[in-house]
Amino acid sequence: MADTQQVDAKAAKAERKAARLARQISTFSKAHGGAEAQVAYIGERGARIVLVGEDGGWGDLVAPSMDIARQAVEKSGITVHEDFDGEFAAKVTTGTYEWKRMAGLQLGGSQGR
Repeated sequence: MADTQQVDAKAAKAERKAARLARQISTFSKAHGGAEAQVAYIGERGARIVLVGEDGGWGDLVAPSMDIARQAVEKSGITVHEDFDGEFAAKVTTGTYEWKRMAGLQLGGSQGR
């Protein structure tokens, strides 16, 4: 019986985490006039949910597993892409901060600090 309770507790924790991530995704989507996502496995840390808003704004979230990330995106109701390329990647708007940070990384600079 203890094993069943432990499995149930883990499932409930995963469900709460997915629901919390879905709320964050929905908040991002509302703030950016809609959003689309791509989920990528990042190893032991879990999965990265990359969000791109209709206005070109972008952000990301980290989920403890691919399953939780997929559940969160599904609950939020936004479109999910298999890859981060093509038209989807072209929607991202980068500003001065990003360009300076990228140049700093390439040139061994302060990396935007």
